Amino acid sequence: MKIEAKNRSKRLRKKLRVDEYQELGFDIAWQLDENLAGDAIDDFLNNFFEQVIEPNGLGFGGEGDTLWHGLVCTQKIGKCTEEDRKLVEKWLTDNGAKAVDVGPLYDVWWAE
Repeated sequence: MKIEAKNRSKRLRKKLRVDEYQELGFDIAWQLDENLAGDAIDDFLNNFFEQVIEPNGLGFGGEGDTLWHGLVCTQKIGKCTEEDRKLVEKWLTDNGAKAVDVGPLYDVWWAE
């Protein structure tokens, strides 16, 4: 469903999350070594948040153990960029994640 903003008030654009209030994010998935212990997985995730997610104003929602999948978006109303996608992908691959899959940017409120 595509929402077109036509002469809508600022309040309505914000409520509908369109125009300047549109939020773009991307899906990610990765695999960790199946032999990793729980502490090693925790360390990987802590480093992921401390080194790439939080310093870049991003947020991550997802789940997993050795196989992870989730959504990356901004912590405030805003749009992720191609640079954000590349940064997350590079960090994951440089830090031992395998089968890293970074999806395209999409509207997280109005995805089709």
